[in-house]
Amino acid sequence: MTLYNYLTIGSMILMTILILMQTRGASLGAGLGGGGGEVNTERRGTDKSLHQLTIISALVFSLSLLMSVIA
Repeated sequence: MTLYNYLTIGSMILMTILILMQTRGASLGAGLGGGGGEVNTERRGTDKSLHQLTIISALVFSLSLLMSVIA
């Protein structure tokens, strides 16, 4: 296995954990559009950090997949 394969697997696991740790709209109804009277507010604190780390891990995952296909 190459470095890109290990990077892909590691970023996949990290991204899965980070997505599961996010709790906003955690109910099934909210996921299907039944959010009701929820008001969207700005992310702050830990929620913002989790969101940013999830985006970074998704980028690393995507780039490692691309590099493993090219190399």
